[in-house]
Amino acid sequence: SASLLGILQHPDGTVLKQLQPPPRGPREQEFYNKVYDSDCCDSILLELREYLPKYFGVWSPPTAPNDTYLKLEDVTRKFNKPCIMDVKIGQKSYDPYASAEKIQQQVSKYPLMEEIGFLVLGMRVYHVSSDSYETQNQHYGRSLTKETVKDGISKFFHSGYCLRKDVVAASIRKVEKILEWFEGQTQLNFYASSLLFVYEGSCQATTVRLSDVTLEEKRRVPKGLLSSGDVLEYNNNIHVINSTENGKIETSVSKGLSKFYALHKKSCSKRHHSQLSLKVENSEQDNVWKTGTCITQEHLNGNVLPQLEKVFYHMPAETKESANVEVRMIDFAHVFPSSTKDEGYIYGLKNLITVLQNILDN
Repeated sequence: SASLLGILQHPDGTVLKQLQPPPRGPREQEFYNKVYDSDCCDSILLELREYLPKYFGVWSPPTAPNDTYLKLEDVTRKFNKPCIMDVKIGQKSYDPYASAEKIQQQVSKYPLMEEIGFLVLGMRVYHVSSDSYETQNQHYGRSLTKETVKDGISKFFHSGYCLRKDVVAASIRKVEKILEWFEGQTQLNFYASSLLFVYEGSCQATTVRLSDVTLEEKRRVPKGLLSSGDVLEYNNNIHVINSTENGKIETSVSKGLSKFYALHKKSCSKRHHSQLSLKVENSEQDNVWKTGTCITQEHLNGNVLPQLEKVFYHMPAETKESANVEVRMIDFAHVFPSSTKDEGYIYGLKNLITVLQNILDN
């Protein structure tokens, strides 16, 4: 996603991640090639695909054929106001082949890694109340201690109005699935790899689809927007975000919105966010339920709750339970073959689940 630095958004709905210098870049490419090999019949790798962004091979700009990019699914694409958090998982963020000075450097960045098993690398949270994003960088995560890590992570699930317990609960279920995968495999160990959490921050447009019509199909970029020669269409929207610690300048390309979203936004902006609007439509041809719900504290009295109940009563069960949440594994420059369970990663996942559960129970 464009909010995570160094990733370019392609108008075709993928993101481009520049390959890091060897050995890291080739190692990550090799990992994706292995997992997404069309001849792959290893059930463990086939299941792993569910937890990764989809991989579409590598891409090079015609102007710079030596620059290689991984072409990956944009996990944030289906969201209107994506809230994003990147959490590094494991007890060691250095791999078994790291030099003494690399180990020293990694440990000094976050001495609590061994004990906590994860580190928040950044987050971007949409606040409904102010219609704006709050961003935290890696210094925020590194400042968290055992005592403050729960509050530090709960910030990600706060909309400005309330704690999104639905999102916390859905996140726990997704992380538990990944933990199950790790408990059942002894062929790969992951170092300095991350989980990407994404959920819908806006309360204006929850669209629940009862048919197979996916949001992705509705929102695909119209063909006319891409001329064949123009593979990467930047729309003059490149901003230099900042120069990183090592002096490289990282770029973000903001994405052009498809007509669908532009129209959608127009209809939404007519409603001021402080009023509650509840619509349930059942249009025969594509069977889509739309619930535009925007709730502020002062409205949670009177007849709003009965109305809400009515809406949820008519929804399919899986919708009530699961918020629109994605949890995907990313960053595989330090994945190594193994003959044992990845205990460090498992430790981190279990600890993260405990923290999320504590946020939920409070």
